[in-house]
Amino acid sequence: MQALLSMAAFALASSISPGPVNIVAFGCGASHGFLPSLRHVSGATIGFTLLFLLTGLGLAELLDDLPAARGLIQLAGVAFLLYLAWKLASDQGELGDARQRPSFRHGALMQWLNPKAWLASLAGMGAFASHGDALLVWRFAAIYFVICYLSIACWAWAGARLQQHLRQPARMRLFNRLLAVLLAGSALYLLLD
Repeated sequence: MQALLSMAAFALASSISPGPVNIVAFGCGASHGFLPSLRHVSGATIGFTLLFLLTGLGLAELLDDLPAARGLIQLAGVAFLLYLAWKLASDQGELGDARQRPSFRHGALMQWLNPKAWLASLAGMGAFASHGDALLVWRFAAIYFVICYLSIACWAWAGARLQQHLRQPARMRLFNRLLAVLLAGSALYLLLD
């Protein structure tokens, strides 16, 4: 039982902390409301859980043999984050704009290109399931799924709570540009790391 509680604490700490996926969930909530943002939340959670499971079942060892693949994943992640930052910065600030609705696909893709997700997967599996027990990997993934979903949903909910203060397009543009700076900053930080 103690091991499961430790896994849950690790999952909560890494899922609820600020990062690109949570920043986008926050922006989705502010722009589109909570329920539409659940598409992003669901995609991000399923995408992460799949990455987490595959890491625990051997993906990490495969990537150790292909160091160029790790670099490519990092560059693709930075490029994707910069693309999302540009989309936010160029947004006109209309709430609920149909052309940029939250998407399951973007949420899932973000996790596979998110260095924070890779780090959480590698660190979590290394700390709790490094001996390769498949049942333990599956249990940890199940715990992580629930906590990850609720954590990202909290960010979307918090953004949705701000929606009433962002009804004016000028305020929403300013908010989106702030989020764009945060995303671009996290992408550039990854290049320096």
